[in-house]
Amino acid sequence: MLKILPFALVLPVVAGCTPMASAPGTTAQSAAGPAATAILHDASGADRGTATVTPTDMGMRITVMASGMTPGPKGLHIHAVGKCEAPKFMTAGSHWNPDMKQHGRDNPMGAHIGDLPNIDIGADGRGTATIDVMSSPATLMAGEGKSVIIHAAADDYRTDPTGNSGDRIACGVFVAG
Repeated sequence: MLKILPFALVLPVVAGCTPMASAPGTTAQSAAGPAATAILHDASGADRGTATVTPTDMGMRITVMASGMTPGPKGLHIHAVGKCEAPKFMTAGSHWNPDMKQHGRDNPMGAHIGDLPNIDIGADGRGTATIDVMSSPATLMAGEGKSVIIHAAADDYRTDPTGNSGDRIACGVFVAG
């Protein structure tokens, strides 16, 4: 199930790197397929879902499909390093923040590019989030690559540096193609 999140930014787009909510008809997905994919695992190594990156005319669309999680909203972020070593996934580094912003769409000094809307996990342990990000898949894959993390708690969208989103409970490294 593809879920379009109601996510509105009040901040201006800076350097073409601000996450934006998906809205029908705002982007045209590439027929070439995903530019990158990440397989999410928990600390025990169990599969917890996928994240795919598809080029759009505005940048890229990230779709995260999670499973086997406890119900409720969870923080969802892109982290600066493409490394996911259990048990706490601290090797993924901090949130992807090339413009040196603060955290959160509700923070007057935010938001950095790694800030994504929460993913809502249903009673069945599954959730899907689709987010358009105004940056290119090539930028996502540059350097050490990037990872995607699901946190134990909801992001409050304002507290720097992590939105009080708690422990890192699932991590996946983006791989090209």
